[in-house]
Amino acid sequence: MTDGRRLSGLGGLLPPEAWRALIDDGHLRRHKPGETLVRRGEPGGFVYALVAGLVKVTRSERQGTELLLAVRGPGEVIGDRSVLDGGPRSATVITLDHCETAGLPARRFRELMTIHDCDDILIRHALARLRDREDRWAEKATLPAGPLVARELLRLVAETGDVPTGPLGVNLRLSQEDLAAFVGLSRSAVAGELQRLRSLGVVSTARRRVIIRDVLRLQALAEHASAWPMTAE
Repeated sequence: MTDGRRLSGLGGLLPPEAWRALIDDGHLRRHKPGETLVRRGEPGGFVYALVAGLVKVTRSERQGTELLLAVRGPGEVIGDRSVLDGGPRSATVITLDHCETAGLPARRFRELMTIHDCDDILIRHALARLRDREDRWAEKATLPAGPLVARELLRLVAETGDVPTGPLGVNLRLSQEDLAAFVGLSRSAVAGELQRLRSLGVVSTARRRVIIRDVLRLQALAEHASAWPMTAE
C-alpha cells in the first residue's frame, strides 16, 4: 500500500513480488513528520522500506552546515548502502510528513534479494545513485543558476515518485532554505530564480512548499539556458 505515488528508488526497480516480500516480512511502523529514522554514524543493522510518505536525507558538516542530499518517496529502501559496504549510516534520514515504513534486519533483506534474484538490481541501483551524484556535481560546476534550479526541481519530482499531472501540481514539501541547501546556492539566489518561475506560471510557493505547476515548461527551461528569462517580471 502506498500513498498514491508511483514507487521510486529501489522499489521502483524490483519485481512487484520482491517489494511485497520486503513489506510482508518487515515490521510496519507509522511515523509523524520530523521523526529521525536513521542517524549518520549509526550501525547499519536494519533497512527500512518506505511504504508511504516523504523523507529527506541530510548530512551535517563540522562547521554546522546541514546539507540536503535528497528527498525520497515510496519505494525507497533506507539503509541499503550500509548493507552493501558494511559501513555505518552515511546520512541522517528524517520524515517530512506522515510516513509508513517496513523495517527488517539487513541480513534478512539480503536473503530476500537473493531469493527473488535481485542482487544485480541492488548493485545497479547503487551505481546509478553514484552516477547521479557525479552528474549533479558537474551541473553545479557548469550551469547558470536558473537552469540548475530547474534541473534540481525536476530531480526532486522524480525522486519523490509524485506524478507530475493534474491541476494541483506536484507539491514538494520543502522550504526555500531546504531547496537552497539541496541546490547548493544561497537562499537569495534560489529565491530569485523561484520568482522568475512564478512569473512564468511554472511554480507557486507557500510556507515550506514549492509546487510545480508546469512540468513541461520546467523541463524546457532545464534543458535550454536561452529559454530562461533574464529578469523576473
